[in-house]
Order: sequence, then structure tokens, then C-alpha cells
Amino acid sequence: MNIPRQRRENTERASLPGVTAIEIWDPTNADEGIGVITRDLLQLGTKRLRARQFVVRLKESVVLFQTTNVRVRARTELHSGFLAYVVFGPRAKGTLNGLAIRPNLMLAAESGIQVEFIAEAGYESVTVLLPPALLASHVTGRQRSDTLCAPHGIQVFHTNEVPARALFDWGKRLANTAGRHPEVFSDWRETILAAQDELIEMLLAALDATTVPRLTSRERTGQSYSRVVKLAEEYALAHAGDRLYVTDLCVAAGVRERTLQYAFQQVMGMSPVAYLTRLRLHRVRQALRTATHGSTTVSAQALSWGFWHFGDFSRAYKDCFGELPSETLRRKPAEINRNPKTR
Repeated sequence: MNIPRQRRENTERASLPGVTAIEIWDPTNADEGIGVITRDLLQLGTKRLRARQFVVRLKESVVLFQTTNVRVRARTELHSGFLAYVVFGPRAKGTLNGLAIRPNLMLAAESGIQVEFIAEAGYESVTVLLPPALLASHVTGRQRSDTLCAPHGIQVFHTNEVPARALFDWGKRLANTAGRHPEVFSDWRETILAAQDELIEMLLAALDATTVPRLTSRERTGQSYSRVVKLAEEYALAHAGDRLYVTDLCVAAGVRERTLQYAFQQVMGMSPVAYLTRLRLHRVRQALRTATHGSTTVSAQALSWGFWHFGDFSRAYKDCFGELPSETLRRKPAEINRNPKTR
């Protein structure tokens, strides 16, 4: 990342409030209000989405608590200047880059790396974001550099469930407290410093108990299917306005049709065509809700994302989002999340 962009991100983070609590009714604005990660959220379940996220900004670190009521696909990328550590709630189900999520799994990632989560209904996680220098200062001060170091790329660990659960419970309590009393994390410097010190202790305790897992053949297959889906999705996004055929996706992913179909069914729970149709519907909605008055039309956006039959497109859009595309275009962006419609 270049220096001007990094300075701009640092300025934006400094201007954010100590606590941000968001109810997400619309998947296309899922990364608003976080400031340190970029997230592309795709709703896979048919119920009305109601995801929640609490962002608590401490002195140098950030704690993010997330939950969802329906199945979603989230592609997340961390901004520069941070490391990320993720632990999961006791009932969290889903996959992380194709690996099954469970309470003794821990993710570590450096900035600029994209991670894909498939989160089932009831999913909860706590993410700790902190600068590498902050972690390094504590590790060096404890003379632990030989046993603890910052992650390179993406690393997935097994950890003892006791410290992992303790870190998750602590992060969830912090989020709940911050949600009820946000002023404490905006005005009380001593509270913020004490919370960050405790956070570091909890994180290091969880890291102390980690081991690098030996993947089973089933887990390696899951990772392989996840890569197939990602390649097909990237191809579809790069050819937004084209008519796509399963043949094109097989060529892009380098697999046979049967493997492609099975990979999408295992990872996304639907066929390649159904999933990519939903992906494009989300992209149309994103364009419509962020458009300025008179800058575009529903037909133009539908065509740009490969929808040629406008009647079928409108029905599919309403089934997915609970309103017609023309209604989305007429509404102001803030209204979409503030006044959700009930399906």
C-alpha cells in the first residue's frame, strides 16, 4: 500500500468513535462503520438478514464482535497496519477457507490477505485487530520472540478450548458493555488502557496453547472445493456483462463439471448458476443503493451484470431483497438499512 493511502486510512480511523454498534439488514453495506477491514457479504439464506457487529476501538487495537441469523458468505480483507486474530463462539458453524469452524480453531492473518467465511445461522466470532509493533513489544518484553511471532499470510491453528473460549467470552462481554455504555470507551482513557492490557493478556494466553493442525483428507478436500468456488466467482466477476455458461466456469476453475457442481453444493449449498445469479443480484443492489440521483437506471445496471430478461430479473431481485430494484434506486442509501422491509 502506498504512503498517502495509509495516511488517509490512519486519519479516517482516528476520526471514528470509540464504539460502533450496527444492525445489518442489507448485505451490501456490511463493511460500513468498521474502518479497518473491507468485507464483501453475500446472503445465502432465505430469511431476512439481521446481522450484528460491535466495533470497540481501544488505544491501538480494535475488538470486533459479529453474529448473523442467516447463512452468509463473507470475504474479508484487513487494511494495512494491523494483524488479525479470530476465535469462534461455542455454537459457531461454517467454514474458513474451506476448513470447518469449531471452538478450538483460531485464525491469524496479516494485512492485505483475503479470507472467506461461510457462516451458518447463529454464528458468533470475536476478532482482535492490533498493530504488529504492539504485539512485538509485548513478545520482546517477555523474551518470547522464539515462541511467538506475527503471522505471515494466513495461519490456522488448533488451540486449547479453555483460553480460546476465555478470549471469545471476554470479547463478547466487552462488546456488550460497550454497546450499553459507549461513552466509557470514548472519554475514559484509563478504562481504554486497562481493557487493551487485558486484551493482550487474553490473546497471548490463547496463542500459548496453539498448535499447527495436521489436515485430514476431508479438510484438504474442503480447501480444494473452496478454491474451485473462488476461481469460478472471480471469473464471473471479471466477465460481469457476459452470458456465462457452466463450461466457462469449468475452464476457469480447471475442473470437470461434476467437480464444479459438487464444490458449489458443498461450499455454498447451491448450484453454480444459482450462486452466481445471487452474486450478481447483490452487485446490482450495491450499484443501485449507492447511485446518485439520475446517474443510472435499473435496466442499465441489470444489463451491466448480465441480466437480459428484465421481468425475471425483477422477480429474482424481489425474492432476494424483499423489494423491487426500482424501489432501491428511489430510496436514499441510509434508508435501506434504517427502515428494512419485512418479507
